[in-house]
Amino acid sequence: MGEYKDSGIVWIGKIPKSWKLKKIKYITKIPVTDGPHETPIFVDDGIPFYSVDGIQDGKIIYEPCRYISVEDADRFDKKEIPIIGDILMGKAASIGKIAIIDRKIRMQIWSPLAIIRVNDKIVNNTFLKYYLLSDSSQIEIDLRSTTNTQKNIAMKDIENIYIPIPNLNEQKLIASFLDEKTSKIDNILHNLKKQIEILNNYKKSKITEVVTKGLDKNVQMKESGIEWVGKIPKKWKISRINYIAKINGRIGFKGYSQEDLVEEGAYTIGGEHITNNAIDLSNPKFISWEKYYESPEIMLKKGDIIIAQRGTLGKVAIVDKEIGKATINPSLAILNNLKIYDRYLYYFLLSDVNQTEIVLANTTTAIPMISQRQISRFSVIIPSREEQIKIASFLDKECEKINETLYIKQKQIEKLEEYKKSLIYEYVTGKKRVKGE
Repeated sequence: MGEYKDSGIVWIGKIPKSWKLKKIKYITKIPVTDGPHETPIFVDDGIPFYSVDGIQDGKIIYEPCRYISVEDADRFDKKEIPIIGDILMGKAASIGKIAIIDRKIRMQIWSPLAIIRVNDKIVNNTFLKYYLLSDSSQIEIDLRSTTNTQKNIAMKDIENIYIPIPNLNEQKLIASFLDEKTSKIDNILHNLKKQIEILNNYKKSKITEVVTKGLDKNVQMKESGIEWVGKIPKKWKISRINYIAKINGRIGFKGYSQEDLVEEGAYTIGGEHITNNAIDLSNPKFISWEKYYESPEIMLKKGDIIIAQRGTLGKVAIVDKEIGKATINPSLAILNNLKIYDRYLYYFLLSDVNQTEIVLANTTTAIPMISQRQISRFSVIIPSREEQIKIASFLDKECEKINETLYIKQKQIEKLEEYKKSLIYEYVTGKKRVKGE
């Protein structure tokens, strides 16, 4: 369907001969701008205030949100007033997140978001949204970003991002086509994610049931004395974590800075390395040997259990195999020297009993956090050693079946997301054309 030419940009490749290549700054009504760089006082009711976390899966999550006072909004409006049709782009931390304001509401944005307001005589905003979401744009966004403590892209760099542009009618056809196709994909993805959520909830409920009621349905019961647990088998005991395990973490002088991270050294494990309650080293980080040997009590060994105490609270994993020399970062705590079967404790920590304690212990509103002292006071329901082993063995088998199904569904999601990305890339760069152009 027509001749092609080299765009001159590696990540875009060839584009149709009739298409042009323009920088964002030449297709916008106003210079790219961002929100205020100050932290306002949040209020219970006022003007909606969005940051980069308000963009999920290419859409703005309007509710729930933060609110600021009318007075603060009036002041921020002097910089720029976000309006319907504006494209919002993540420019700090989660760079490259893209969404269009599709509601006519009064709102304001924070500095991690940039406003791109297109000249609609040149560019269709939905077409531009799809291009900015494409792999070719995301590569350029990443290349133009700088990294200090987090990734950032400057507004002048956003303005210099290249966009391949067909005529306006063709843009609208592509945007409409991709709306239809991606909507169908998104519906399938939504259903798959819902199924995964249901399976995970079922797994957690099964774990909770077995670690609080046991495997014998006819056993005599007693009140546990814990409101959210109810009755437990009569012979079972209740203890606290500090009586059955040692708790260690990377605190005080054991902490480390960015300079202690190296290209080769000991693994340093954080919350981001816990996936599906297992340690995932597909994207490893390393700490200097000096820092590793400084704290032998937090060197990971087989049988140790790690629990997130900052950020992603509730994440739990067991070191079920040798992973080499590894330690933890300050977001995790280690439970070791256990006086209880390790896999039983692992499952207990995954149960709603423990997760409820974590929620109750977290009193912070900014970064969720629980202390080692709080963890030490968490309750543990303890059957006999023989029952612990039986329960863990039963849950190993049950969870393996559920995990196999979860794995299949997760792979389906990954394939669909790859297909969606490929579809967007091919049409916004003209590799494939919409019929009727």
